[in-house]
Amino acid sequence: MSVRPVLAAAAGAALFLLAAPALPASAAPSETVTVDPVGRIAEDGTVTLSGTYLCTGGSGPVFVSSSVGEGSSSSRYGIGGTRAVCDGVEHAWENTGKPTPGALVPGAAHVEATLMELSLQGGLPLPRFHAAQQRDITLTKG
Repeated sequence: MSVRPVLAAAAGAALFLLAAPALPASAAPSETVTVDPVGRIAEDGTVTLSGTYLCTGGSGPVFVSSSVGEGSSSSRYGIGGTRAVCDGVEHAWENTGKPTPGALVPGAAHVEATLMELSLQGGLPLPRFHAAQQRDITLTKG
């Protein structure tokens, strides 16, 4: 079975998340997602972001999604999605994506990572937030 449809759904849900309100107060404090202070941007424009996550449960598939933007621009670019294992242990995540050519350059950037679950409700996969972090980082060539 191909993982692409699942990742496509996660990426779509991640874009939906960017417009969603902050996490509710009921989000489990023991669930976390972090963003590393340095990301990479390859010569061809491919961006790699990374960090860690910890989650304790989920009835549906859980993903770490990420997005990046530069400076005061309101443009954000989704950078991949990683399937999460919710076993109460801290894991590393790494997402890779290629935004619009020339959209990002090495230097200061702002990243948002979200740990979210796709839960079936009424037959529709709806996002359930586990954790999120926003962080200023540096994109380096590489």
